[in-house]
Amino acid sequence: MSAAIAEKIASVRASIRRRDPDQKEFLQAVDEVFESLTPVFEKDPKYVEVFERLVEPERQIVFRVPWIDDKGVQRINRGYRVQMSSALGPYKGGLRFHPTVNLSVIKFLAFEQTFKNSLTTLMMGAGKGGSDFDPRGLSDREVMAFCQSFMTELYRHIGADTDVPAGDINVGGREIGYLFGQYKRIANNFTGVLTGKDLRWGGSLIRPEATGYGCVYFAQNYLAHKGDSLKGKRCLVSGSGNVAQYTAEKLLQLGAIPLTFSDSSGYVLEPNGFTQEQIEHVMELKNVKRVRVSEYCAFSETA
Repeated sequence: MSAAIAEKIASVRASIRRRDPDQKEFLQAVDEVFESLTPVFEKDPKYVEVFERLVEPERQIVFRVPWIDDKGVQRINRGYRVQMSSALGPYKGGLRFHPTVNLSVIKFLAFEQTFKNSLTTLMMGAGKGGSDFDPRGLSDREVMAFCQSFMTELYRHIGADTDVPAGDINVGGREIGYLFGQYKRIANNFTGVLTGKDLRWGGSLIRPEATGYGCVYFAQNYLAHKGDSLKGKRCLVSGSGNVAQYTAEKLLQLGAIPLTFSDSSGYVLEPNGFTQEQIEHVMELKNVKRVRVSEYCAFSETA
């Protein structure tokens, strides 16, 4: 690398750090992509300046989310939507509800979403959003109250041709339904402003399965390229949410042996692999009962 290019890259990195010195998750993501793109910068230095523009979001929205719990106590959370890039189309990216969410986390996710969406070759920009809200242990009514309050502010920043949020961690069909219902009520408009909706109100067929199945298809094609296959492979699946559930299901269908599920409480191991019935029980625990994956051990004598 020439001294001039190295100096320019160092200058850009220093500028980013001066602007957001406390955003460690975002800065780590930027550094990793910088390293990956070094050969591109060496080949054509103009992309250093393109990258400098790319790392600064077009818009960052931070807002208060007040809601009332089942005891009648007012609760306050913070909501975020980072609209990173609309260069290719409307902002597109999920909403994450988790206590660890902050502006740095949402920015890093929105930044990486830019590259992920561009790889689809579809006309989609990139964004990400969420809140430090923790839905664990809360009633359906409490989750609905939060989602309605969250959308009461977010609705003014989204739209089918502006920004189309989706689900992410702790934002599944239930939460998307509550969010969409509130959007429809306020905007007086039944439109495709959220993806991940139930089929009964405009969702897409096999949308819940798509990400997990896609993960397995990627592995299948990689192995085929290497002259191998998934058949008989013993596979460790991380997580137990939507993606993990359908990853395990598709692995099983293709002759592989899914061995594990996990969550923040730990992991469960089926030494001989999960059957379809056992996978469906995990789905019930996580999607209906909304309990820890460790509860699976009461169902299985072999786990």
